[in-house]
Amino acid sequence: MTGPRLLTEFGMGTSLRRQDYTEAAIRAVRDALWHNSINLAGLLGREKSEMRITVEIGVAAPSRVDRDRVAAVFPYGHVDLRIVEGGLDVPRPDGAPTVIANAAISVAFDPEGA
Repeated sequence: MTGPRLLTEFGMGTSLRRQDYTEAAIRAVRDALWHNSINLAGLLGREKSEMRITVEIGVAAPSRVDRDRVAAVFPYGHVDLRIVEGGLDVPRPDGAPTVIANAAISVAFDPEGA
């Protein structure tokens, strides 16, 4: 059982010309992560490895995202990665569309003693 969500961060990432959905997803995750420096585990007297991280990524073509590469961005914690239809493919007159991915990252901990 996972305890209540303690933190949520949001990010956006793009692939401007290569239509690389995985890279756009990774950039969205990094955008969310690199905008904060919250030492949540330490504040609660817990280990970073105990973090339950829920990641939801929206892209126009979910099947084109390499889940393992996205999950590898997280150096610790238990990652539950969900890739759903969302984001945007923005048409470009001179080639492949620009891919936009959105990410929502939530952190929780299992209740102590569970």
